[in-house]
Amino acid sequence: MIAADDFLVASCRRKIDFFTGVPCSFLTPLINRTIGEPSLDYVGAASEGEAIAIAAGAWLAGRNTVVMCQNSGLGNAVNPLTSLNFPFRIPTLLIVTWRGQPGIYDEPQHELMGQITAGVLDIMRIEHAVFPTEAAAVASALDVAIAEMSARELPYALIMPHDTVCDDTRPPPSALSPVRGARLNLCRNGARPRRDEILQRVIDGGTRSRRDHRHHRQSGGASCSLWPTVSNISTSSDRWGVPVVSVSGCL
Repeated sequence: MIAADDFLVASCRRKIDFFTGVPCSFLTPLINRTIGEPSLDYVGAASEGEAIAIAAGAWLAGRNTVVMCQNSGLGNAVNPLTSLNFPFRIPTLLIVTWRGQPGIYDEPQHELMGQITAGVLDIMRIEHAVFPTEAAAVASALDVAIAEMSARELPYALIMPHDTVCDDTRPPPSALSPVRGARLNLCRNGARPRRDEILQRVIDGGTRSRRDHRHHRQSGGASCSLWPTVSNISTSSDRWGVPVVSVSGCL
């Protein structure tokens, strides 16, 4: 068993510093340490396919990337891996947890995927190895992965069995504090406002903004406003005749 830092420090030394993915209990220590480390970037994804796309964009911007997901999520990642990464030769390091590993008890929904995880990767022509279980093996595992990705210009996967990365004794990173601001309840008698009422509120806000802005400037203050500035609202139709409302100005 290794600590999360054993893997992350070795990754950083090899300039692998952009992480994305979908949580799995096997990945908790890695994800928590990645989020809590200022030198690393972590972008959470709503699905495994989205994580592959995020990593592809980051790679195009010059980053070396890692996608972390559960093996059951490989099904969601098949399309981007085969239609984006493969034809356009976009490598990324995949850390795929091995839920349902044969011989180890797990939830019944993981049984089949645990048996075919390596086979699914093989079908997608993604080379793979077992995630290192000893700190001394991390560097060589990463070097092999980087060499394969460089030579083949394709993703490479490390399959992570249960109890590979030990729990971090440090508390997980705290969530960012919400941005303070005014909250307006525009419901009337419990009913949501209509679209035209919302647009009217925007117009009214723009009128108030310009009035407050002029007053503020006349009083010698700097130019700022908490209300949106709307200079023009127009309606038109798209190619199918659907009405389109255009709002110009600073919202």
